[in-house]
Amino acid sequence: MTMRMILRFLLPVSAALVLGAQQPQRIQAAQPPQRMLLLASTIGPIESGIVDLLEERFEKDTGIRVRHVGAGTGAALDLARQGAVDLLLVHAKALEEAFMKEGFGAGRIPLMYNDFVIVGPASDPAGIRGRKTAAEALRVILEKGAPFVSRGDKSGTHVAELGLWAKAGLQPSGPGYRVFAKGSEGNTATLLHADQTEAYTVIDRASFLGARGRLKLQVLVEGDEALLNHISLIPVNPARFPRIHHQEAAAFVAWLTDPEKGQKVIATFGRDTYGSALFTPEGPSVSR
Repeated sequence: MTMRMILRFLLPVSAALVLGAQQPQRIQAAQPPQRMLLLASTIGPIESGIVDLLEERFEKDTGIRVRHVGAGTGAALDLARQGAVDLLLVHAKALEEAFMKEGFGAGRIPLMYNDFVIVGPASDPAGIRGRKTAAEALRVILEKGAPFVSRGDKSGTHVAELGLWAKAGLQPSGPGYRVFAKGSEGNTATLLHADQTEAYTVIDRASFLGARGRLKLQVLVEGDEALLNHISLIPVNPARFPRIHHQEAAAFVAWLTDPEKGQKVIATFGRDTYGSALFTPEGPSVSR
């Protein structure tokens, strides 16, 4: 059984047989199977709720059903390399570009962005609160040996964290730097672990806002351009996997990047709950 077949079994299937008691049986015309596609999405947008909402609105508009599997960007790309999914929603530029060079992607399309923040305990033992740049804050954390939790799972969040250390010219190490063994479970699990161990971590703002009711952690460093978190769509290349649902994936991409459809949903998502949108639309005309 292929990985794609296994994932398809995760999709909800229902059937009903209508028996007309004391009524002659009526032969009904067979209905065509519903068009559908499978999305592999990085976990943060799923946890925020925006993936479910976009899927629901798209199905309402087009009749095409979307189901998703959540995985860190590295794991999502690996699923696509097996032809197990039709479309990717990911956020690690270097990994995405490598995937494209390997010929597995049919395009890399900007969708939306938010930002990462550095969070930590309210007591802020390293004294990073209000630092202007992520590099400065990470340098202080490392110098003071303060506890820092990394997802460590090659997800987009982990790749972004490593990129921040690299931009600061630092190699994270020492007893304070801890790789969370269950980092692949996602940002919320990582935040809860950091909260329990009174550690710092790098996380996207949407994930933090979604979990903050369960946290004592606070946002200590934000606003640095280096903390921007760009999220891309990548349709899987049908030349590599002819059986994928490429037409449905292309239709979803077109809907998501339409200013009056998907981009409009993105622009307002979270505003009622948090006072401002959790993501900023970033159409395909944007160069990055």
